[in-house]
Amino acid sequence: MSSKIPADAKMATRAVHAGLDPDPTYGSIIPPIHQTSTFVQPSPGEYVGDFDYARSGNPTRAALEKALGQLEGGLATTFSSGLAGEHALITAVAGTGGHVVLPNDLYGGTYRLVDSVFSRWGLQYDLVDQRDLDATVAKIRPETSVVWVESPTNPLLNVVDVPALIERVRARAKEVGASLIVVVDNTFATPINQRPLEWGADAVVHSTTKYLGGHSDVVGGAVVVREKALHAAVRHVQNSVGAIPGPFDCFLLHRGLRTLHLRVAQHTKNGEAVSAFLRTVDGVTDVRWPGFGGMVSFQHPGALGITTATNIFSLAESLGGVESLIEVPAAMTHQSVAGSDAAVPADLVRLSCGVEDPDDLVADLRQAIAANAG
Repeated sequence: MSSKIPADAKMATRAVHAGLDPDPTYGSIIPPIHQTSTFVQPSPGEYVGDFDYARSGNPTRAALEKALGQLEGGLATTFSSGLAGEHALITAVAGTGGHVVLPNDLYGGTYRLVDSVFSRWGLQYDLVDQRDLDATVAKIRPETSVVWVESPTNPLLNVVDVPALIERVRARAKEVGASLIVVVDNTFATPINQRPLEWGADAVVHSTTKYLGGHSDVVGGAVVVREKALHAAVRHVQNSVGAIPGPFDCFLLHRGLRTLHLRVAQHTKNGEAVSAFLRTVDGVTDVRWPGFGGMVSFQHPGALGITTATNIFSLAESLGGVESLIEVPAAMTHQSVAGSDAAVPADLVRLSCGVEDPDDLVADLRQAIAANAG
């Protein structure tokens, strides 16, 4: 952590100051954007810092990675997208004949990556409701390489007892002789609400596009791990494949981190208000809100019409930005899971409540649902 941040600093202080060491050249409080492809070497094989070529590293990227590591409590590698990070992590630990345990409610891109890309190279997988700890650990076998956890899940917002699951997974892995890692997708929760590495997870992944960036203006991803060996393995895959974020993307993401705690607080206020309202509306069923953040889901027969009748909620994929979004996952973000055990209901609506006034969000949903009540 930066020398100016106390070791026991609270998350709000960390979010503001993480990775912000003053520039040594001019003392600028914000790290500069190093828009370069290569770095001059004083002599052959001698680098300034750790930087020789921008695919392998960049000072702007390094500042962001330091910040993310400080927030999650581990060693961070940033990527051009969340899926690029997931690809690197799975590639680093799983091979032909390996096996992955996935939640049966999960981000459609993760399912597509495993089902249509990794499975071609002999990686097997099982889907399971991870709220059922017995059912989850029963899926672990000697060749299991990864237990992949989402909590809250996407898009049904199921909450998993992650600490208890990790404990059970460790015991089962020892029993069957599996050498595996536990990965937690922390995109929905953010380190403001949970830090899975402190519970014993081996890795945390993020789509930094979402809450961490927070402004719907950049695409990125991150993998944060506890152990140096896994960190080195992930970075080796990244350097070999090349899925790196650009310096300006890293600058924008680092800027977003500095208001993360403030934004999450308002997202939470709005998620609570919207979910409370929805539970009072005739025709609305299965309202879900995990108790923090701005993600809310519900079911309604007029789902498609509702999503095109809102004014403040924009019909768009993604989530976690300051503006509110609405979507029908079955027709949008989760088309790739159609027909599988991870398929989602056709009448499911997913909301990403932004940071607007909660009364305005409720009023917008009220009129949109009323217009599709029949």
